[in-house]
Amino acid sequence: MTDLPPWRRPPRDHFPGVPAWGMPSTMVPQERVAFSQIGPVTRDWAWGGADGSGIRVCVLDSGVDATHPLVGGIDQAMDVVRDDDDMVVVPVDPVDEAGHGTACASVIRLIAPRVSLTSVRVLGNGKHGTGSALLAGLSWAIDEGFDVINMSLSTAKEQFRGALSELTDRAYFRRCVIVASAHNMPVRSYPWPFASVISVASHDGPDPMTYYYNPAPPVEFYARGVRVRVAWPGGREILSTGNSLATPHMAAICALILSKHPTLTPFQLRSVLYLAAENVAEPQGGS
Repeated sequence: MTDLPPWRRPPRDHFPGVPAWGMPSTMVPQERVAFSQIGPVTRDWAWGGADGSGIRVCVLDSGVDATHPLVGGIDQAMDVVRDDDDMVVVPVDPVDEAGHGTACASVIRLIAPRVSLTSVRVLGNGKHGTGSALLAGLSWAIDEGFDVINMSLSTAKEQFRGALSELTDRAYFRRCVIVASAHNMPVRSYPWPFASVISVASHDGPDPMTYYYNPAPPVEFYARGVRVRVAWPGGREILSTGNSLATPHMAAICALILSKHPTLTPFQLRSVLYLAAENVAEPQGGS
């Protein structure tokens, strides 16, 4: 079985303590990934010296508490509300009763401190929302032309699959990079399995800049997502685990790369992410 390429092997077993689709990088030796060199891409070339300046990031979530010190303010706060039979996006105060969006925003701000952050609330007072709100919020973010859209959420409802697929394809061709979280349970949900988005699950290492390429879909990359210190409403900080936290790590790294190389297309960005991944990048000084 080990002679098969990773993309033809059976799915990896689920490991306790790591969210579904994740990888216990501190316990399992990592297989080196074969690659074809297409250019002198190094981590320093990719994001060395970048801070996210000039890049607009949209967080589709439960809102963001802009007053939290780890968030450091946001540029816009929007909400998706029902107006008669339509869902519309309107300005609101930058608050977050659930905490989930604030946590994601704090991760992005830590890694890419100079990005322009916008919050679009598509979840209610808890961590749940409607598919129609998700579609409306994502459509608005794409039309606004955000460089990176962080989606630390998904829906398992099949009736929204087609519309989400169309939206993520539209985002791809508008150069709006969608970074989407895999479900924390071993179930299919959307939009993270779509080829037009960058999908993320968790690894259990401590370094926020360490991520891995996964040559065995559906998840494409693993980023830090276990026991991550994040912002929480009321000025608090908590330790949290989940693919939701891995996703803003990758979204922020995307923002750094685009800050330094703003003309990259989505497929070029994906290639840079691949070549700079921990298990693909050429070690210092050669093989």
